[in-house]
Amino acid sequence: MPLAVLICGFTNASAPITVTDATFQTELEKEDIMMVFFWAEWNGPSKMIDPIVDHFAEEYDGEIKIYKMNVDQNQVIPVSYGLRGIPTLMIFKMGELVATKVGALSKFQMEEFIKSYI
Repeated sequence: MPLAVLICGFTNASAPITVTDATFQTELEKEDIMMVFFWAEWNGPSKMIDPIVDHFAEEYDGEIKIYKMNVDQNQVIPVSYGLRGIPTLMIFKMGELVATKVGALSKFQMEEFIKSYI
């Protein structure tokens, strides 16, 4: 008989956190510095940089909190920030938008983008 094991309570603290229209403001208010990755499942460039975003969420854990927002499921926040293309990365400091990058970035480009604000 197969053995099934359920581990409860485990979370990967360094993984990007999914944020929604409903939770965005709360997260924005509680973080000193955060980056939001606006993406869509059908978008090729979003798929391309998704693992890079995941990598930096782990590498810079404790320095910057990284969030992901699916623009197909959440349209209020992207429109309120004038989002015109995906993927888009936005960095917020103390609740204020300080930087935006639109389009797929290489690992090096994304790291330079993040490091310039932490």
